[in-house]
Amino acid sequence: MPHTSPHLDPLALRHAFASFATGVTVITTLDESGNPVGMTANSFGSVSLDPPLVQWSLRVNSGLHRAFVDAQTFCVSVLAADQEAIARRFASRVPDRFEGVELIEAANTPPLIRHALAHFVCRKVNDYRVGDHELFVGEVLRATTHDGQPLIFHNSKFVSLS
Repeated sequence: MPHTSPHLDPLALRHAFASFATGVTVITTLDESGNPVGMTANSFGSVSLDPPLVQWSLRVNSGLHRAFVDAQTFCVSVLAADQEAIARRFASRVPDRFEGVELIEAANTPPLIRHALAHFVCRKVNDYRVGDHELFVGEVLRATTHDGQPLIFHNSKFVSLS
């Protein structure tokens, strides 16, 4: 049973969380059959430089939950300002989120979104059930960056830096 403070309005809390501007990422992995799966996430963040660790979270009732829990690796693509359509696509329920999206692919590695601002290839260190989410922690095996402006999520909408 979910636990919410009797003095805390869930809608007000959701609006308060939305006031925190975040970057937008697409997180990818391979399912048990080796097929790519991916989703939009704004919960991504750095944890540690030594060792190099990142974190992100996913609702446990997500249809992708099992694929990410079972996966040993995941990749993160930090989206650029002109990649809002990709963010929306990977946040949708379309059957093939990868269709029509330019990818960087390598054997036995989850795909990366081409033209993203940064890419992180990670080995999953652990995952933890925390409330209604699963928190994933990964060790960064490879990181690359590219020039450009970030796609930002603020007040439940996509925005760009002016």
